[in-house]
Amino acid sequence: MRRLCLALLCVPAAGVLPAPAAANVPHTVMPGETLWSIAAANGFTTRALAAANGLSPDAQVVLGSTVQIPSVPEAAAALSRGPATSGDGDSDADDSASSSAPAAAAPPPLGAYTVRPGDTLSAIAARARVPAGEIAFMNGLNLRGELLAGTVIKLPTGAPAPRSGPVPSVPRVYSPAGPHATPARLSSSQIGQVAAANGVSPSLAAAIAYQESGFNNGVVSRANARGVMQLLPGTWDWIQSTLAHRALDPNSALDNVHAGVLYLGSLLRSTRGNPALAAGAYYQGLGSVHQVGLLPETQRYVNSVMALRSRFGGP
Repeated sequence: MRRLCLALLCVPAAGVLPAPAAANVPHTVMPGETLWSIAAANGFTTRALAAANGLSPDAQVVLGSTVQIPSVPEAAAALSRGPATSGDGDSDADDSASSSAPAAAAPPPLGAYTVRPGDTLSAIAARARVPAGEIAFMNGLNLRGELLAGTVIKLPTGAPAPRSGPVPSVPRVYSPAGPHATPARLSSSQIGQVAAANGVSPSLAAAIAYQESGFNNGVVSRANARGVMQLLPGTWDWIQSTLAHRALDPNSALDNVHAGVLYLGSLLRSTRGNPALAAGAYYQGLGSVHQVGLLPETQRYVNSVMALRSRFGGP
């Protein structure tokens, strides 16, 4: 029996513990099991097993869900990576998100733009060939208000970039509209419970949440998306007025997930239950997917989300 020799991974043993598998092996959570008990039974610390599964060490595992038992090298590699550093697949995320992000590779958000000195909303809209009101709604901006240099906005998918060149050396500015990035972190089980309660696949919701923010509600992307599910202000308002049956708290991480799950459910209905197309629409926009299909960067996003589902009990 192979003994563990990495002090970083080992736990004190009252008796002989089974050696972990030589490769990633799925384990179905049984009644009474916790992340700690599963880790101890396989010779790992809770922290090592959690890192290998993209979970918080205090995450609550769900009965019947799947936990991947890593090999020693896999667990060591997961620990050495530490908390990931980008949200929404975006290496340029706000500093408040720098302590968490998905490990899987994905493209940056579509349509990100930072306002340059001298820009106006009408001028940006004219160059992007979209109505100024559409940009204002998407980003929670006042159509007639002053647009400050450094304001982070999202342009509709497919709109031409208004201008290339360096981002101005001014502080980033975000609209005060909700949802708001708040210092909270959720577990995959919390996200899965919200999804299941709303008829959405827990593994798909958790995979998208992990890809978007690493379960960190403090993430603000360079395309103005916020929170665990990386929602734009316009999307938040649409969900609140169209899909939600109660007032959602823009400061709540759980309500951010609730809104994102409702939106994902609407995309699943619109794509006849196709999880890959729904994930693609979550990233690219449903209208754009219908018009031009999945863009290459969207396909990368979808591939990443589908691969992540297995971490959270999905197919």
